[in-house]
Amino acid sequence: MHRDLQEILVSSEQLDAGIGKLAERISADYAGRCLTMVGVLKGSVFFLTDLARRVSTDVRLDFMMLSSYSGAHSTGVVRILLDLKESIEDSDVLIVEDIVDSGLTMDYMLQNLRTRKPRSLEICTLLDKPSRRKAQVPIKYSGFTIPDRFVVGYGLDYNGIYRNLPYIGVLKPEVIEGNRTCH
Repeated sequence: MHRDLQEILVSSEQLDAGIGKLAERISADYAGRCLTMVGVLKGSVFFLTDLARRVSTDVRLDFMMLSSYSGAHSTGVVRILLDLKESIEDSDVLIVEDIVDSGLTMDYMLQNLRTRKPRSLEICTLLDKPSRRKAQVPIKYSGFTIPDRFVVGYGLDYNGIYRNLPYIGVLKPEVIEGNRTCH
């Protein structure tokens, strides 16, 4: 376990099994169709990659980057930093996100993508933190429901670091209070 973590919340083995189950459900639901997976950068990269490799239907990948966080806290204002490169009109679209907590970013993204007239639009999140929900969003696929703790690893970061951990861990409060960064 990394020295800055209080505990491991979801192990590498649990991640692998959970992603396998999600991929089976998604493969069955979209059998015979081409699915556009929209990864929400940067956090979803590890999850999106592992999930897409295990989905058995045809998959297109595209990306969006949105921002609403500064350090460990949400600013409440969502900005699009990178938009889709391809049209999603008449496409089956699955938003792939690392974590849904307040739901504000996902609500904004759903509203934005609906205006682009996809055939279908669903959400797949690795981690769901419903205790923090401020906007109710329809999550069709959820890997793990977690408590209200600040987590890092497997794509999730704090000040840009810890994304490369192969599991999901709870960051020690003193690391957040010390505002740790990578130089």
